Amino acid sequence: MPEALLTVDALTVVYDQFRATHDIDLAVDAGEIVSVIGANGAGKSSLLKAIVGNARLASGSICFEGSDLAGKTTAQIVKAGIALVPEGRRLFPSLTVEENLQIGSSVGRPGEITLATIYEYFPALADKRRQLARELSGGQQQMVALGRALLTNPRLLLCDEISLGLAPVIVNSLYEIIPALARRGIGVLVVEQDITRSLAVADRFYCLLEGKVTLTGRPAEVSRETVMRHYFGL
Repeated sequence: MPEALLTVDALTVVYDQFRATHDIDLAVDAGEIVSVIGANGAGKSSLLKAIVGNARLASGSICFEGSDLAGKTTAQIVKAGIALVPEGRRLFPSLTVEENLQIGSSVGRPGEITLATIYEYFPALADKRRQLARELSGGQQQMVALGRALLTNPRLLLCDEISLGLAPVIVNSLYEIIPALARRGIGVLVVEQDITRSLAVADRFYCLLEGKVTLTGRPAEVSRETVMRHYFGL
């Protein structure tokens, strides 16, 4: 069997005396969509932060394309081919849409995804390319955040709560793009509280509760009742 694009092994993340995750095992293959579901505080964002080098590992390992990420900076991890769409978008409000997007190109690696690709995915951004990011709607800002990550030309895309607080029509447009990215060979790790939305797009899923994996499998092979029991710890 070929080695997974991303392998997380027995990952424990700590903040001072608080353990955010406990011995998490997880894998993502190239071109695969993997969903991580769990309630608020389950450890989902801590997992993503650890992958991009923004959280301290108490134990365990993270390997990307066969290389251990231990000791690498976030900038090095992005250059290696991992991009994060962070919760809350974190755009530069005083920069234009296009300037925010170009940040992705400047910190990433060469590849086939260009500004033209982003404007093809999100035509609304092409019309607003010279508009300041702070003047956009929440949905448009999320498009910019996703576009910025894609312009790093990642092999692995991490999405942290990209549907949070957005209208259903905007969420639909964002989630329509994820399968297209997988067809490009990009591995996608989607972190969501929205069970229905994330499982509908996923090839496989992991359910977290209090920092631990309580259930994993393929959405079509696990009943909703089983998912809900493990989601809430019932």
